[in-house]
Amino acid sequence: MNLTILSGGAAQGLVTALAPQFKAETGADVEATFGAVGAMRDKLLAGAPTDLLILTASLIAELTQAGRVVAGSAADLGAVATGVAVRSGDPAPAIGDADALRAALRAADDIYFPDPKLATAGIHFAKVLDRLGIANEMKSKTVFPNPKAPAEVGVLVAKGEAEIGVHIIVELISVAGIDLAGPLPGDLQNTIVFAAAVMASSKDAEASRTLVNFLRTPEAVAVIKAKGMEPATR
Repeated sequence: MNLTILSGGAAQGLVTALAPQFKAETGADVEATFGAVGAMRDKLLAGAPTDLLILTASLIAELTQAGRVVAGSAADLGAVATGVAVRSGDPAPAIGDADALRAALRAADDIYFPDPKLATAGIHFAKVLDRLGIANEMKSKTVFPNPKAPAEVGVLVAKGEAEIGVHIIVELISVAGIDLAGPLPGDLQNTIVFAAAVMASSKDAEASRTLVNFLRTPEAVAVIKAKGMEPATR
C-alpha cells in the first residue's frame, strides 16, 4: 500500500523523518510531493492522485467546503512563523521593529522570498512591504525562487546569491550556511497553521486517517518541535 501526499514545504522535515516509522508500524509506504502551498493546490486541482493533504488550515477548510476533503478529517499539526535570514558570517541586520526592518530591506542589494502567487509566506511578506510603504521600491531588488523547491530561498542566501532571504522559519533553519536574523517583528508577523486531512478521493481513507493520527503522536510532536514548528494545541 502506498499513500500519496501533497504537502507544503513546511512539513517536509516532519514527513521525511516519520515515514520510515509509519511504514514499519503499518506496512504502508508514503510518497510525498512538497512545494509551495499554492503549487500543491494547483497540482491537486489539476487531478494529481492524492490520499492526504498537508496544507495551511485555511486552505484545508476551503477544500473541505468544496467537498474535496473528508469533513471532520482535518487535524492541525503545527504553526510556523516567518523570519529573515542572511548568509552565515554576514552581519545580521537589526529587524526588531518596523522601522529597523524597513531600513534593513532598503539597505539590501537583493531580497529573495517565495512567490506571492503561490506561497502563503510570499503573500504575507508582500503585504508587509505594503505596510512598510516600500513595496514599489523593493520591486527592482526582489526575486522569487523556484516554487517547487521550498528551501530554495535559504539555499540561495547560503550561496551568496541573495543578501536577505525571507521565508517561514522552518524552511530557513533546515538550510546549512545561513543564520536567522530573527522573526518578523510585532504585528508584522503572521503565524501560519498547517493541518493534515484526508482526501475525499483517497484510495484508502482508513489508512489515510491512521497517518493523520500518526502525525499527531508524541513522537511526531517531538519532531515538529525539532523542525522549528510550534505543535498544535488541539
